Amino acid sequence: MHAKCIPLQYNEGMALLQVRDVPDHLYRRLVQRAQQERRSIAQQTIAMLARDLDVEVAPKARRKQLLDLIRSTSLSNTNQLPDPAKLIREDRRR
Repeated sequence: MHAKCIPLQYNEGMALLQVRDVPDHLYRRLVQRAQQERRSIAQQTIAMLARDLDVEVAPKARRKQLLDLIRSTSLSNTNQLPDPAKLIREDRRR
């Protein structure tokens, strides 16, 4: 039985991938390896794919880039933003 890989969505550099029909013995080994490495199954799958494809995955660098982007985003017009308390009250009334 062969696993089927279905690309579901591509969103800003991160694709969603669904893998179906994974043989039980492979899934058990994946779960075991993820537990050994203290990773989720998704994280372990990405690490193994990256290693097998000889691609470096640098999550810390990716997080740093995202944080830098957030920090560089200017909120100079904060007086134009709605009052959060008012939004919460409106939402509770619904």
